[in-house]
Amino acid sequence: MNITITDGAQEYLSSLLEKQGVEGIAVRIFIQQPGTPYAETCLAYCRPDEVNESDEILNLPKLKVYIEKNSVNFLDEAYVDYATEKMGGQLTIKAPNAKMPKVTSDSPIEDQINYVLYSDINPGLAAHGGEVSLLEVIDGQIAVLKFGGGCQGCSAVDLTLKEGVEKTLMEKVPGLTAVKDSTDHTVTDNAFM
Repeated sequence: MNITITDGAQEYLSSLLEKQGVEGIAVRIFIQQPGTPYAETCLAYCRPDEVNESDEILNLPKLKVYIEKNSVNFLDEAYVDYATEKMGGQLTIKAPNAKMPKVTSDSPIEDQINYVLYSDINPGLAAHGGEVSLLEVIDGQIAVLKFGGGCQGCSAVDLTLKEGVEKTLMEKVPGLTAVKDSTDHTVTDNAFM
């Protein structure tokens, strides 16, 4: 786990924890909506009764940090710092992989699919006001997608799915055997025609 929490940030966070007056209170770091354009890096208090068995633990000199298991890959290379300023200070959290984690052939298939959707497919669909997202993976090999924006109800969506999205995903994600569309394309309000 490659997360840096500077001495200044540790000092600041430990002072906040002391003010809570709760024995064993720690910090939790997690990503809301990891691997999506809407990903948010979050830092919160973590009381002893809120610790999950699956949490990763970072024991630092001045505090203990719990990291949600699903956020670990997205927090690789994260950097937490605290800078003192004239009017107080500023806590900064940078997580460059929150929206798009580093993926390898060993990464979970969901991460590999989301990476291809986010970096290769959605930029092209955005030109038509569209997007596609992963809903689920069935049996570890079938991707179920949902089209949105201008893609929902578009008359060319079958061609886009078969010749664009499915072809790209099958080429770039080992083990993927099929791609299915769960979108209701009878709704054509915002469709790109």
